[in-house]
Amino acid sequence: METWFYEVVSIDGDYANLRRTDISSEEIKLVARALLPEDIDVGTKLKYELMQYTIEE
Repeated sequence: METWFYEVVSIDGDYANLRRTDISSEEIKLVARALLPEDIDVGTKLKYELMQYTIEE
């Protein structure tokens, strides 16, 4: 399975905008907050693996 890393760049209501950090990309991904950990904030680092987002430690 592949693993991707993201950073929360903004939060807009029920959605968060994520930017990949494991590759050089300015593309922003819109993700429903229901799919993300509850305690995210702008700047939170996330790991996407096995179809789940977790806070990167």
